[in-house]
Amino acid sequence: MAESAVLERMLTEADPARTPRDSKPDAAALMTRDRIIRKASGPRRRSPIAVRWATGLAGAAAAAALAVAVLVPHGGAVAGTPRPLDFADAGSVADILEAAHTDLSVAAGPAEPIRSVRSATWAFHFDGDTADSVVVPELTTVSWEPDLSGRLTIVAGEAYDPADAAANAGAEVTSTGVVTTDLLIKAGEFGTPVVDLPGDSRDEILAALTAFGLPEEPTAYDVVSSATAILEQWTLTNAQEQQLLAILSEAKGAQPLGAGTDRLGRAVSGLRVLSPDDAAADVLLISEDTGRIVGIERTSLVDEGVISAGSIISYRMWDVDEGLVE
Repeated sequence: MAESAVLERMLTEADPARTPRDSKPDAAALMTRDRIIRKASGPRRRSPIAVRWATGLAGAAAAAALAVAVLVPHGGAVAGTPRPLDFADAGSVADILEAAHTDLSVAAGPAEPIRSVRSATWAFHFDGDTADSVVVPELTTVSWEPDLSGRLTIVAGEAYDPADAAANAGAEVTSTGVVTTDLLIKAGEFGTPVVDLPGDSRDEILAALTAFGLPEEPTAYDVVSSATAILEQWTLTNAQEQQLLAILSEAKGAQPLGAGTDRLGRAVSGLRVLSPDDAAADVLLISEDTGRIVGIERTSLVDEGVISAGSIISYRMWDVDEGLVE
Protein backbone atom coordinates (compact mmCIF):
# COMPACT_ATOMS: atom_id res chain seq x y z
CA MET A 1 0.00 0.00 0.00
CA ALA A 2 1.37 3.37 -0.98
CA GLU A 3 2.17 5.85 1.79
CA SER A 4 -0.28 8.41 0.35
CA ALA A 5 -3.12 5.89 0.44
CA VAL A 6 -2.26 4.90 4.01
CA LEU A 7 -2.12 8.52 5.12
CA GLU A 8 -5.47 9.20 3.43
CA ARG A 9 -7.00 6.25 5.24
CA MET A 10 -5.52 7.39 8.55
CA LEU A 11 -7.00 10.86 8.10
CA THR A 12 -10.37 9.41 7.12
CA GLU A 13 -10.39 7.35 10.28
CA ALA A 14 -9.62 10.52 12.24
CA ASP A 15 -13.20 11.78 11.68
CA PRO A 16 -14.37 12.67 15.22
CA ALA A 17 -17.89 11.63 14.28
CA ARG A 18 -16.68 8.02 14.13
CA THR A 19 -13.74 8.02 16.58
CA PRO A 20 -14.61 8.62 20.26
CA ARG A 21 -12.44 11.22 21.97
CA ASP A 22 -11.52 8.82 24.75
CA SER A 23 -10.65 5.92 22.44
CA LYS A 24 -7.18 4.49 22.90
CA PRO A 25 -4.81 4.00 19.98
CA ASP A 26 -4.45 0.46 18.74
CA ALA A 27 -1.24 -1.38 17.92
CA ALA A 28 -1.16 -0.06 14.37
CA ALA A 29 -1.59 3.54 15.46
CA LEU A 30 1.10 3.29 18.11
CA MET A 31 3.61 1.72 15.76
CA THR A 32 2.77 4.34 13.13
CA ARG A 33 3.16 7.18 15.62
CA ASP A 34 6.54 5.89 16.76
CA ARG A 35 7.79 5.67 13.18
CA ILE A 36 6.53 9.14 12.35
CA ILE A 37 8.31 10.60 15.37
CA ARG A 38 11.57 8.75 15.37
CA LYS A 39 12.48 7.80 11.86
CA ALA A 40 11.85 8.85 8.30
CA SER A 41 13.07 7.08 5.18
CA GLY A 42 15.05 9.68 3.26
CA PRO A 43 13.58 12.84 4.91
CA ARG A 44 12.79 15.65 2.51
CA ARG A 45 14.46 19.05 2.80
CA ARG A 46 11.29 20.69 4.11
CA SER A 47 10.89 18.33 7.03
CA PRO A 48 13.00 15.50 8.51
CA ILE A 49 9.86 14.12 10.16
CA ALA A 50 7.87 12.17 7.58
CA VAL A 51 5.44 9.29 7.50
CA ARG A 52 7.01 5.92 6.92
CA TRP A 53 4.49 3.10 6.94
CA ALA A 54 6.38 -0.13 7.43
CA THR A 55 4.56 -2.20 10.05
CA GLY A 56 1.76 -3.49 7.83
CA LEU A 57 -0.58 -3.46 10.84
CA ALA A 58 -4.15 -2.65 9.86
CA GLY A 59 -6.69 -0.21 11.29
CA ALA A 60 -4.78 2.92 12.35
CA ALA A 61 -6.76 4.95 14.88
CA ALA A 62 -7.04 8.73 14.74
CA ALA A 63 -5.93 9.43 18.29
CA ALA A 64 -2.33 8.37 17.65
CA ALA A 65 -2.23 9.14 13.96
CA LEU A 66 -2.92 12.80 14.62
CA ALA A 67 -1.15 13.07 17.98
CA VAL A 68 2.12 13.79 16.21
CA ALA A 69 0.64 17.12 15.08
CA VAL A 70 1.80 18.52 18.42
CA LEU A 71 5.34 18.21 17.12
CA VAL A 72 4.78 20.94 14.56
CA PRO A 73 2.09 23.36 15.88
CA HIS A 74 1.52 26.64 14.10
CA GLY A 75 3.32 29.61 15.58
CA GLY A 76 6.82 30.78 16.26
CA ALA A 77 7.66 28.93 19.47
CA VAL A 78 10.74 26.72 19.44
CA ALA A 79 10.42 23.40 21.24
CA GLY A 80 13.03 22.13 23.65
CA THR A 81 14.38 18.66 22.89
CA PRO A 82 16.79 16.27 24.64
CA ARG A 83 20.39 17.39 24.86
CA PRO A 84 22.71 15.77 22.28
CA LEU A 85 25.05 13.10 23.60
CA ASP A 86 28.69 13.99 24.19
CA PHE A 87 31.49 12.06 22.50
CA ALA A 88 35.29 12.20 22.74
CA ASP A 89 38.39 10.46 21.33
CA ALA A 90 36.87 9.69 17.96
CA GLY A 91 39.42 7.28 16.49
CA SER A 92 38.28 5.85 13.16
CA VAL A 93 35.27 3.95 11.86
CA ALA A 94 37.50 0.91 11.37
CA ASP A 95 38.73 1.12 14.99
CA ILE A 96 35.18 1.29 16.37
CA LEU A 97 33.90 -1.60 14.26
CA GLU A 98 36.97 -3.76 14.92
CA ALA A 99 36.57 -3.29 18.68
CA ALA A 100 32.88 -4.17 18.40
CA HIS A 101 33.71 -7.33 16.43
CA THR A 102 36.12 -8.41 19.16
CA ASP A 103 33.62 -7.68 21.94
CA LEU A 104 30.87 -9.60 20.13
CA SER A 105 33.17 -12.62 19.93
CA VAL A 106 33.49 -12.90 23.70
CA ALA A 107 30.36 -11.30 25.15
CA ALA A 108 27.26 -13.26 26.10
CA GLY A 109 24.35 -13.03 23.70
CA PRO A 110 21.20 -14.84 22.56
CA ALA A 111 21.79 -18.38 21.32
CA GLU A 112 19.35 -17.76 18.45
CA PRO A 113 17.44 -14.78 17.08
CA ILE A 114 14.35 -13.90 19.10
CA ARG A 115 11.04 -12.45 17.89
CA SER A 116 10.92 -10.05 20.81
CA VAL A 117 12.45 -6.63 21.42
CA ARG A 118 12.65 -4.40 24.50
CA SER A 119 13.42 -0.79 23.72
CA ALA A 120 13.37 2.68 25.23
CA THR A 121 12.18 5.64 23.22
CA TRP A 122 10.39 8.92 23.86
CA ALA A 123 7.28 10.90 23.06
CA PHE A 124 7.52 14.68 22.80
CA HIS A 125 4.67 16.65 24.37
CA PHE A 126 4.40 20.30 23.25
CA ASP A 127 1.69 22.79 24.26
CA GLY A 128 1.18 25.16 21.34
CA ASP A 129 -0.58 27.72 23.55
CA THR A 130 1.94 27.94 26.40
CA ALA A 131 5.04 26.76 24.49
CA ASP A 132 5.72 24.35 27.38
CA SER A 133 7.27 21.03 26.45
CA VAL A 134 8.27 17.85 28.22
CA VAL A 135 10.03 14.70 27.07
CA VAL A 136 8.18 11.55 28.07
CA PRO A 137 10.30 8.39 27.75
CA GLU A 138 8.52 5.14 26.97
CA LEU A 139 9.63 1.55 27.52
CA THR A 140 8.25 -0.74 24.85
CA THR A 141 8.17 -4.51 24.55
CA VAL A 142 6.97 -6.11 21.32
CA SER A 143 6.82 -9.87 20.89
CA TRP A 144 5.42 -11.75 17.91
CA GLU A 145 4.92 -15.22 16.52
CA PRO A 146 5.39 -16.90 13.12
CA ASP A 147 1.64 -16.52 12.51
CA LEU A 148 2.17 -12.73 12.82
CA SER A 149 0.28 -12.44 16.07
CA GLY A 150 1.90 -10.73 19.02
CA ARG A 151 1.71 -8.36 21.93
CA LEU A 152 2.73 -4.74 22.38
CA THR A 153 3.27 -3.33 25.87
CA ILE A 154 4.29 0.24 26.71
CA VAL A 155 5.35 1.43 30.17
CA ALA A 156 5.54 5.17 30.77
CA GLY A 157 8.85 6.69 31.82
CA GLU A 158 9.37 9.67 34.10
CA ALA A 159 8.71 12.89 32.15
CA TYR A 160 11.32 15.64 32.30
CA ASP A 161 11.79 19.20 31.14
CA PRO A 162 14.26 19.15 28.22
CA ALA A 163 15.48 22.62 29.29
CA ASP A 164 16.54 21.24 32.68
CA ALA A 165 20.27 20.52 32.43
CA ALA A 166 20.20 18.23 35.46
CA ALA A 167 17.40 16.15 33.97
CA ASN A 168 19.38 15.82 30.77
CA ALA A 169 22.51 14.50 32.47
CA GLY A 170 23.36 10.83 32.85
CA ALA A 171 20.73 8.13 32.57
CA GLU A 172 17.52 9.86 31.53
CA VAL A 173 15.13 6.95 31.16
CA THR A 174 13.48 5.71 34.34
CA SER A 175 10.24 3.77 34.56
CA THR A 176 7.09 4.90 36.39
CA GLY A 177 5.84 1.33 36.36
CA VAL A 178 2.59 2.53 34.79
CA VAL A 179 1.47 0.42 31.84
CA THR A 180 -0.13 2.78 29.33
CA THR A 181 -0.66 0.21 26.58
CA ASP A 182 -1.10 -3.55 26.58
CA LEU A 183 -2.40 -4.70 23.22
CA LEU A 184 -2.76 -8.08 21.63
CA ILE A 185 -1.95 -8.21 17.92
CA LYS A 186 -4.15 -10.65 16.04
CA ALA A 187 -2.72 -13.32 13.78
CA GLY A 188 -1.68 -11.88 10.45
CA GLU A 189 -1.56 -8.27 11.66
CA PHE A 190 2.12 -7.91 12.51
CA GLY A 191 3.91 -6.69 9.41
CA THR A 192 7.40 -7.96 8.66
CA PRO A 193 9.31 -8.82 5.46
CA VAL A 194 11.18 -11.63 7.26
CA VAL A 195 9.08 -14.10 9.22
CA ASP A 196 11.91 -16.61 9.68
CA LEU A 197 15.33 -15.03 10.12
CA PRO A 198 18.09 -17.10 8.50
CA GLY A 199 21.48 -18.00 9.92
CA ASP A 200 24.54 -15.88 10.55
CA SER A 201 26.41 -16.04 7.26
CA ARG A 202 27.13 -12.83 5.38
CA ASP A 203 24.85 -13.79 2.49
CA GLU A 204 21.96 -14.64 4.82
CA ILE A 205 22.22 -11.38 6.76
CA LEU A 206 22.63 -9.41 3.53
CA ALA A 207 19.43 -11.03 2.25
CA ALA A 208 17.63 -9.99 5.43
CA LEU A 209 18.90 -6.42 5.10
CA THR A 210 17.73 -6.37 1.50
CA ALA A 211 14.27 -7.53 2.58
CA PHE A 212 14.21 -4.62 5.00
CA GLY A 213 14.97 -2.15 2.22
CA LEU A 214 18.72 -2.20 1.63
CA PRO A 215 19.42 -1.07 -1.97
CA GLU A 216 22.22 -2.25 -4.23
CA GLU A 217 25.49 -0.39 -3.65
CA PRO A 218 24.28 0.98 -0.30
CA THR A 219 25.70 3.91 1.61
CA ALA A 220 26.40 3.70 5.33
CA TYR A 221 23.09 5.51 5.87
CA ASP A 222 21.27 2.78 3.92
CA VAL A 223 22.91 0.02 5.97
CA VAL A 224 22.08 1.74 9.25
CA SER A 225 18.45 2.28 8.18
CA SER A 226 17.92 -1.35 7.22
CA ALA A 227 19.85 -2.73 10.20
CA THR A 228 17.86 -0.70 12.70
CA ALA A 229 14.61 -1.74 10.99
CA ILE A 230 15.58 -5.36 11.69
CA LEU A 231 16.42 -4.51 15.30
CA GLU A 232 12.95 -3.08 15.81
CA GLN A 233 11.56 -6.59 15.27
CA TRP A 234 14.33 -9.04 16.14
CA THR A 235 16.83 -9.50 18.96
CA LEU A 236 19.80 -10.89 17.03
CA THR A 237 22.63 -13.19 18.01
CA ASN A 238 26.12 -11.75 18.40
CA ALA A 239 27.25 -13.52 15.23
CA GLN A 240 24.44 -11.89 13.26
CA GLU A 241 25.32 -8.47 14.65
CA GLN A 242 28.93 -9.08 13.60
CA GLN A 243 27.72 -9.55 10.04
CA LEU A 244 25.62 -6.36 10.21
CA LEU A 245 28.67 -4.37 11.30
CA ALA A 246 30.90 -6.06 8.71
CA ILE A 247 28.48 -5.00 5.96
CA LEU A 248 28.43 -1.48 7.42
CA SER A 249 32.24 -1.39 7.31
CA GLU A 250 32.11 -1.94 3.54
CA ALA A 251 29.82 1.04 2.93
CA LYS A 252 30.90 4.67 2.59
CA GLY A 253 29.63 7.65 4.53
CA ALA A 254 29.98 6.81 8.24
CA GLN A 255 31.79 9.30 10.47
CA PRO A 256 33.35 8.31 13.83
CA LEU A 257 32.22 10.24 16.90
CA GLY A 258 34.14 8.28 19.54
CA ALA A 259 33.20 7.24 23.05
CA GLY A 260 30.22 8.48 25.03
CA THR A 261 27.39 7.50 27.36
CA ASP A 262 23.87 6.76 26.14
CA ARG A 263 20.59 7.73 27.82
CA LEU A 264 20.57 4.55 29.89
CA GLY A 265 24.02 5.33 31.28
CA ARG A 266 25.81 2.73 29.13
CA ALA A 267 29.26 3.21 27.61
CA VAL A 268 28.93 3.42 23.84
CA SER A 269 30.78 4.36 20.67
CA GLY A 270 29.03 6.52 18.10
CA LEU A 271 28.98 6.45 14.30
CA ARG A 272 27.25 9.27 12.41
CA VAL A 273 25.53 8.94 9.02
CA LEU A 274 23.77 11.66 7.00
CA SER A 275 20.40 11.36 5.29
CA PRO A 276 20.55 11.60 1.48
CA ASP A 277 19.40 15.24 1.44
CA ASP A 278 21.52 16.28 4.44
CA ALA A 279 18.37 17.26 6.34
CA ALA A 280 19.07 14.90 9.24
CA ALA A 281 21.83 12.83 10.81
CA ASP A 282 21.54 9.47 12.53
CA VAL A 283 23.96 8.36 15.24
CA LEU A 284 24.37 4.61 15.64
CA LEU A 285 25.33 3.60 19.19
CA ILE A 286 27.46 0.50 19.74
CA SER A 287 28.05 -0.90 23.21
CA GLU A 288 31.65 -0.70 24.38
CA ASP A 289 30.97 -3.68 26.66
CA THR A 290 29.24 -6.12 24.31
CA GLY A 291 29.84 -4.74 20.81
CA ARG A 292 26.10 -4.91 20.13
CA ILE A 293 24.12 -2.15 18.43
CA VAL A 294 22.19 -0.61 21.31
CA GLY A 295 20.72 2.63 19.98
CA ILE A 296 19.96 5.09 17.20
CA GLU A 297 19.43 8.86 17.53
CA ARG A 298 18.26 11.34 14.91
CA THR A 299 19.22 15.03 14.75
CA SER A 300 17.55 17.63 12.56
CA LEU A 301 20.10 19.55 10.50
CA VAL A 302 17.68 22.17 9.19
CA ASP A 303 15.64 24.81 11.00
CA GLU A 304 11.99 23.80 10.88
CA GLY A 305 10.72 26.67 13.05
CA VAL A 306 9.37 24.62 15.95
CA ILE A 307 12.31 22.22 15.67
CA SER A 308 15.58 24.11 15.34
CA ALA A 309 18.67 22.86 13.54
CA GLY A 310 20.78 20.64 15.80
CA SER A 311 17.76 19.35 17.77
CA ILE A 312 17.42 15.71 18.74
CA ILE A 313 14.10 14.65 17.23
CA SER A 314 14.13 10.97 18.16
CA TYR A 315 16.02 8.23 19.89
CA ARG A 316 15.56 4.51 20.43
CA MET A 317 17.66 2.18 22.55
CA TRP A 318 17.77 -1.61 22.46
CA ASP A 319 19.04 -4.37 24.75
CA VAL A 320 17.10 -2.74 27.60
CA ASP A 321 17.31 -4.68 30.87
CA GLU A 322 14.10 -6.48 31.69
CA GLY A 323 14.11 -4.97 35.19
CA LEU A 324 13.75 -1.46 33.76
CA VAL A 325 10.57 -2.34 31.85
CA GLU A 326 8.35 -2.77 34.90
